[in-house]
Amino acid sequence: MGALDASLRASERANRLERLFSTVWDLLVIGGGITGAGLAREAARRGWQVALIEQHDFAWGTSSRSSKLVHGGLRYLKEGQFGLTLHSVRERQRLMDQAPELIEPQSFLMADCPGRKPDRWSLSIGLALYDRMAGRRQHAYVDRIAAEMLAPGMRLAGLRGATTFLDAKTDDARLVQRVLMEAERDGAVVVNYVCATELIRDQGQVVGVSLSDMEKADGTSSEVRARAVVNASGVWSDTLRAGVGGKPLLRPLRGSHLVVPWWRLPVAQSVSLAHPKDGRSVFFYPWEGATLIGTTDLDHQDDLANEASITPDEVVYLLEAVNDHFPGLSLKPADAVACYAGVRPVVDDSSGDPSKAPREHVVLNESGLITVCGGKLTTFRTMAQDALALAAPQVGKPFRKDQGAVFSPATPLPWHLGRRVRHRLAARYGFKARQYADQAEPGELEPVPGTHTLWLELRIAAGFENVLHLDDLLLRRTRLGILLPRGGLDYLARIRALCQPALRWDDAKWQTEVQRYQTIIDAHYRVPRGAYAR
Repeated sequence: MGALDASLRASERANRLERLFSTVWDLLVIGGGITGAGLAREAARRGWQVALIEQHDFAWGTSSRSSKLVHGGLRYLKEGQFGLTLHSVRERQRLMDQAPELIEPQSFLMADCPGRKPDRWSLSIGLALYDRMAGRRQHAYVDRIAAEMLAPGMRLAGLRGATTFLDAKTDDARLVQRVLMEAERDGAVVVNYVCATELIRDQGQVVGVSLSDMEKADGTSSEVRARAVVNASGVWSDTLRAGVGGKPLLRPLRGSHLVVPWWRLPVAQSVSLAHPKDGRSVFFYPWEGATLIGTTDLDHQDDLANEASITPDEVVYLLEAVNDHFPGLSLKPADAVACYAGVRPVVDDSSGDPSKAPREHVVLNESGLITVCGGKLTTFRTMAQDALALAAPQVGKPFRKDQGAVFSPATPLPWHLGRRVRHRLAARYGFKARQYADQAEPGELEPVPGTHTLWLELRIAAGFENVLHLDDLLLRRTRLGILLPRGGLDYLARIRALCQPALRWDDAKWQTEVQRYQTIIDAHYRVPRGAYAR
């Protein structure tokens, strides 16, 4: 990447901030996760003037720490959440059709054993309904021999067979980037590391927000005016709603995951496990060259201002489920190369069991502040359209819900790149895939050892994807921080050579960022020491 490209990148954030503060927007979106990204996309494609701000990095919160599944929510059927499941199944299929490289089919397997839930017949009934909602049959029952072939090493007393079915998976942080990319193409302005500090009201109605650039040490604020302000800040929504007297609405629930090398837990499809202690569903599946184990579902009592972390008890809980079904593996905490925890913004219904709390979304207008919260990653488009319908009268523009595409088609790529590389670039960059592929230098289309990540992805992220800190680059634009031991620090020399020129960081800045990144990895992405003593 040349000096001119780097110079343009350096001035781009300043240009975005200048436009942010000098425009009266139709819509100002607060929150840069998948909900906010969906709002910006849906508004921009309708010709609304829309800006989005995020107090940390895009997808910093729940939207980079999910289970990575784009699913219909099979387990919600037994809770009677039929509407949520129907919308989720249809949205899942729509996303798979529009971005098949990014949202990929993922097969699941659930063992059938006496005394273990769910039993074969109740699961079969649920899946029949699930398939009917999707408009296609995607489940089957296999005998014991086939089940053991599909999940080598599974040893359960009385195993009779297994049920298989289909859902989907993605890279959640890259999904956010793709949606934001589409929004920007249609004119949206998106800026990370900008915090909403105070709501501006006129005659009791919210008409704007005071914002602070988190990259400036002086903490000064500037005002932004908008015809409608949408609060899409996830688990932080209640904090912003307090400015208009809103009562707490959310129940923050923590979901934690472990990442282990694929060779240590080799699997071709997801295996869904009933935990031996409480019967909760735990799963593991292949993801980005590793194997992902999840998830817990616990009330999160910690301060939301602090980054969430897995606890030693959660580590033990997840490993117990795997070792119960696959005793020969004898997985231990030391086998995990990384871990992560996210906090889900679940609407509080005062349910005692976190796993039974509803996952439907809520949209409300409080003194002109539109809040959308709850819901699931899969239904982000539906959530966005519901919020925009409520905001439209304030904006003064007509609004009609439709089935318009979220994603533009990916640009065709040369065949000589090979299927794996074409698939990878199309998934991450969509309509910009050819533009970025043409910039590849020798060796950059090879994967980082032990992952599916191409070296090119690091340089593209550094030059074009609003990276302000090293953790933006290694935890969200790429996922090397959770795919490699020590957060990928063993490859730091090559990463530096690829990215430092594009980032325009001098040596002192680079060292500061490395220290910051190391602190984050040690505190939140390594298995806590307490787990080793269990």
